Amino acid sequence: MAVIWEAHRGDDHYQVRTAGRSVRLYKNQVFHSQWNESRPLSSGVWDLLFLPSLFMPENSVKRVLVLGVGGGAVIRQYTTFLPIEHITGVELDALHLHIAREHFGLRQPEVELIEANAIEWVKSYKGAKFDVVIEDLFTEKNGEPVRVMGASATWFRQLRKLLHPAGTLIINFEDSAQLRASNQAYLEAISDQHEGALAVDSRYALSLPTYGNCVGAFLSVDAEPKLLRKKLDTILTEYPACRNSAQKFRIRKIHAK
Repeated sequence: MAVIWEAHRGDDHYQVRTAGRSVRLYKNQVFHSQWNESRPLSSGVWDLLFLPSLFMPENSVKRVLVLGVGGGAVIRQYTTFLPIEHITGVELDALHLHIAREHFGLRQPEVELIEANAIEWVKSYKGAKFDVVIEDLFTEKNGEPVRVMGASATWFRQLRKLLHPAGTLIINFEDSAQLRASNQAYLEAISDQHEGALAVDSRYALSLPTYGNCVGAFLSVDAEPKLLRKKLDTILTEYPACRNSAQKFRIRKIHAK
């Protein structure tokens, strides 16, 4: 593994490393992101942030919001696999955005990168709604990735306001216990008639055996894992190098209560 770029800003240490054909971002020794043009699905947490989009109807994912860009691997996945018209990435760390552009190749015309506090940006946003909203707001503590904030009912409501009625919300949690703990807050948010209750409450938890993270997919349409796996198989036919790693994820339904 070779270090191809590094910088120090205050107490923070950034490194971009290569491993074979993969580019990796590390901040304070925490592995944040990886991208490989020939293997865009690599059994990383970013895969779990992409896969729930496959629940959605064909060609329905046009506008995507990513809160917490990191190196931008998940943005590269969306622009690689789906006919995205516009994808917005909001990131507080200016160096992450520099790395995303210079080393992860986020220079596509449909990609808009915004340097801002994502929490405040969500509160003030007044623009067009999104088909998918991804919340991946993490920092580092004692060499481990930790969420910036809890997933409260208020936060769920604010994120849902950004979505089209049939949109999908995807949130990265530190572990399955943290996702379970958010259950009551989510139920409170969707039961609030003033915010527009969902006709369908369909939720899934996605995880990988090599990571502690657990990603929650909060759907506004009813869907089964076999649909996701069928669409994934189509992708893997085009990218056979991903086949072994991309099928290692686990998915389970989160029950309504």
